[in-house]
Amino acid sequence: MIWAIIGGMTLILFFNRYLFLEPRLPIRLNRGVKEFLGFAVPGMLTAICGPIIFVKDHGVDLSPGNPYLLAGLCTIGVMLWSRNVLLSVALSAALFYLFRWWL
Repeated sequence: MIWAIIGGMTLILFFNRYLFLEPRLPIRLNRGVKEFLGFAVPGMLTAICGPIIFVKDHGVDLSPGNPYLLAGLCTIGVMLWSRNVLLSVALSAALFYLFRWWL
């Protein structure tokens, strides 16, 4: 039963992507839908990363001893400074492990 669910979700995901990536299919989105979908990725990342960064022990943790918060702030700074995604990911991961070990 689990394999059937995994297979079904794989097919749903594949066809969901295929409809938008296949250039021969006659699906065209208007400007408003494209702008709306542009907010999907930042919204999803915020929903995933927000609780990881700000919540600890079922409460908000904004202390300077929170390695997730410090690494998140450093990631924002590195991204604004370098505009390089690979450098930002590598450096922020290294800083996160440094903060986690140090604090």
